[in-house]
Amino acid sequence: MTIKKIINVTVMTPASGLLKRLATAALAVTLTFVAPAFSFAQAALEPAQASASLGLPGVPTTRILAIGRLTSRSTPGAIGAVLPQEVRDTVKLYLEGKIDQWYVRKDQASVVFILNITDLNEARSTLAQLPLGRADLMEFDLIPLGPLSPLAALGGSPSR
Repeated sequence: MTIKKIINVTVMTPASGLLKRLATAALAVTLTFVAPAFSFAQAALEPAQASASLGLPGVPTTRILAIGRLTSRSTPGAIGAVLPQEVRDTVKLYLEGKIDQWYVRKDQASVVFILNITDLNEARSTLAQLPLGRADLMEFDLIPLGPLSPLAALGGSPSR
């Protein structure tokens, strides 16, 4: 092996590895700044528009994710006054089949429901009728959910 080959193997190879690591780091930094803007832009689109813009087939809304948050009017006393009725009415929605699953957020004093409702307006009005909603103590962010649309490719559906 010549000296030139040894230099190329020992010096150039680590350098090319360094270049790869620098390129990877540059890509990571770029994605750090670009991805949030892309996510925000996608979030602003209606669900059907977001799927279409990604080239994914449209899917129906089959559930709604409802993420509750306390309003600025919420105080321990105000919440305590309506909480017993809130629990009864929430159980009633569960027994009616409108609430499929319910969780508590561990990072906040709030609830998360997976609703067996397919219409955002119906979900909004249903949750607004709960005692905390009527008292303007809780609001919900509603996110329509549907089947995982990329799975259509497995079923032999024509790709777009």
